Amino acid sequence: MKKMMMLVLAVVMLLSMTVAANAETFRVGVKQDVYGFGYLDETTGEYSGMEIDLGAKLAEALGYDDVEYTTVTAATRGQMLDNGELDCVIATFTIKPERKESWDFSTPYYVDAVTVLVETSSGITDLAGLKDKTVGVSTGSTSAKALATAMAEAGLIEGFDADAFEIATFDNGVKFKEFDDYPAISLALDAGDVDAFCVDKSILANYKTDDRSFIDASFSPQEYGVATKKGSELSAKIEALITTWLEDGTIDAMIAEWGL
Repeated sequence: MKKMMMLVLAVVMLLSMTVAANAETFRVGVKQDVYGFGYLDETTGEYSGMEIDLGAKLAEALGYDDVEYTTVTAATRGQMLDNGELDCVIATFTIKPERKESWDFSTPYYVDAVTVLVETSSGITDLAGLKDKTVGVSTGSTSAKALATAMAEAGLIEGFDADAFEIATFDNGVKFKEFDDYPAISLALDAGDVDAFCVDKSILANYKTDDRSFIDASFSPQEYGVATKKGSELSAKIEALITTWLEDGTIDAMIAEWGL
């Protein structure tokens, strides 16, 4: 298996010479507000995190001279791939069947799960405590549907139809309010504009304080993959590299370095 993967990697390296000849800069969409994955220091203008390191490593392996990071959100990342502004997105982008119809994804490089963060003083400790509450989520994310599904499976929501779920209009046992980024949701939680903050636990960890708690539930495993434009020549090359680095422990070492 390892010999086969090394052969695939060698082919990728040869093919990357053509890519580099046409584009010297590898353009990567990343998060700016998720410490450990993608975080932008506004003072220095420098990005840091596991996904930032992964982008740099891909750029080097593919033969690019430089890597350029651009901040994306759940609402902008797909469009920026489609219109050619980015070569790939490495931004806690969860792999979903419906998303694979629009973009290519690599084998998952990280697996997380969705949960909910609340102010401890609220007394909310589990899914039942979210009944008839308002939950803050990121625009374009799958967290709201994941939470509604989990509450339905727990018997807290009746007549739930996942196929007909719409964040903006859903009002069956729980409500959702969308925000452009995670800091905005955190501020809304502080202000009492929402009762809870729902997203992947690794992201929520950045907003956990002594006065906040996770509810006693996690659900909907989230697999993060490198996304590329549907049918892009980069897709197979990135897939070969990610698979190889998962096999040889390179990605595990990166995850451990960032304490994820």
